[in-house]
Amino acid sequence: MKERIYVCHTYYHVYVTYLKELNLPAEKHGQATLVLSKLSTDFENLKSRVESTGLFAEVIEFDEKRDDYFPELHKWRKGTGNIIGNLLYRIKFTRLFAKLEEPFIPVDFREYGDIYVYCDADPIGYYLNQKKIPYHAMEDGLNILEIKDDARYDNRGHFNIKAFFSKKLNLIFIQNGYGKYCIDMEVNDLSLIKYPRKNYIEESRLKLVERLTEADKEILLKAFIRDLDRLKEQIANCSKLPNKILILTDPLCSLETRERIFRDIIAMYEPEGAIFIKPHPRDVLDYRKLFAEYPQFDATVPMEMLNFFPDLHFSKVVAVFTEVKEIHFADEVVRLGADFMDRYEDPLIHRQNEQI
Repeated sequence: MKERIYVCHTYYHVYVTYLKELNLPAEKHGQATLVLSKLSTDFENLKSRVESTGLFAEVIEFDEKRDDYFPELHKWRKGTGNIIGNLLYRIKFTRLFAKLEEPFIPVDFREYGDIYVYCDADPIGYYLNQKKIPYHAMEDGLNILEIKDDARYDNRGHFNIKAFFSKKLNLIFIQNGYGKYCIDMEVNDLSLIKYPRKNYIEESRLKLVERLTEADKEILLKAFIRDLDRLKEQIANCSKLPNKILILTDPLCSLETRERIFRDIIAMYEPEGAIFIKPHPRDVLDYRKLFAEYPQFDATVPMEMLNFFPDLHFSKVVAVFTEVKEIHFADEVVRLGADFMDRYEDPLIHRQNEQI
């Protein structure tokens, strides 16, 4: 049996996977399989860079398909107007979705001792539960359940009944630790979660980073930095400025509204210093074209990687929803949050936990 396999949907997932693998004894390196799902992220040439580090036995791309890819599922996504009818439709949807996804599954997951899945709300979660394959769920983003508990939000109304159908009967599927074949769910900080479960376990990302050696950090840089020389040049250039503000973008709203949001943020903070932009890896707004006057970091670089450059320092880092608690290269971090976003969209869209 093979050792471990990780199913990643974002650059951040791959980053955390590297942290976990680098924290294992050296003799376990080079044994795990890394799966890059193309469902929501264009990983470009990350596969070849990861392979060049030698930390994984193999790197596999996964053409994961959303439910709307399959016209056969359309009927079963509709509501019936009552809980019994809805549950019956959902049971049919859950079973059929897993069956339709099966031809796109790139490996035999039964060959692996430990399966780690980031964001098991995606099709892979449905597949593993319907195939009765145990797995470990992983937090989708840093402290994400603090602001958005998708399992409870997506299943508002009769939640306990739905959770029973998922966790005990495996007739429907609920993510984030409620799947029958989800062994446990790893999160960064249990104290931030309003509805913790018995199978939630804590693994501090900060502690994983603190245990990295300089050689480990070099491996991370090799995997995630497409052009290290250019990044070092950017850092050297911005180090000459006394007051610098880094704006972290988020894939928010429509593209038109998103542009307005970040123009407003820049207007708010530009009087305090020189503006730099770090686009989110899944943000498709063309910042290089629309905000060409501002220096920008490569969108594909996980924000956490910037902690590894001792010469990089900002007066302030500003984000909307991106978690900024683990940024160590700034005097001050600002997370604008839901109150700020109320100006741009219906508050119900981004205040999910308040509606549970």
